[in-house]
Amino acid sequence: TLMYTFIKSLKSFAKDDFPVKKVSDFIINSNFSKKTLAKYSHFNENTFARNMIYKDKDFQILLICWSPGQLAPIHGHEGEKCWFKVLSGKLEICNYTLESRTPLRLKKIEKIHANEGYLDGPADIHSVNNVSKRPVVTLHIYAKPYDSCETYDIETKQIKRMEMKYHSIDGKLC
Repeated sequence: TLMYTFIKSLKSFAKDDFPVKKVSDFIINSNFSKKTLAKYSHFNENTFARNMIYKDKDFQILLICWSPGQLAPIHGHEGEKCWFKVLSGKLEICNYTLESRTPLRLKKIEKIHANEGYLDGPADIHSVNNVSKRPVVTLHIYAKPYDSCETYDIETKQIKRMEMKYHSIDGKLC
């Protein structure tokens, strides 16, 4: 199947520590039908839904489903390489640089309006927001999976640890 071939290719990239240009080109040129992804396409009315497609020690693949108005707060990626591709809809992405941890100071370096087909990554510190009135679906690849990440609250000037949960695993709701 197409997903099996996609996973097999990512396994070969893992052997070379995910060379950024090759992986980016591979992801941008990979296309999945709605039918292929249907079993993973679960939404949550309260928050964006993290639907795990595949996970091993080297990488994981998620399908994230965003209802209108849902967002991921400003967060980092634990120093790992990660990419996401907008499969349907459009998102607003704000990228930041960390100027100081104590006191917390972030500098917004860009705001991107990411339309269908847009590839983001490898990401560092950013927020992701579905500012549209339509659902959005994104495919994420994370090198070296992790279960929690730092979030940055500009208003309270606090860095917090956020535990990340799955809404579904291999198509089955958790």
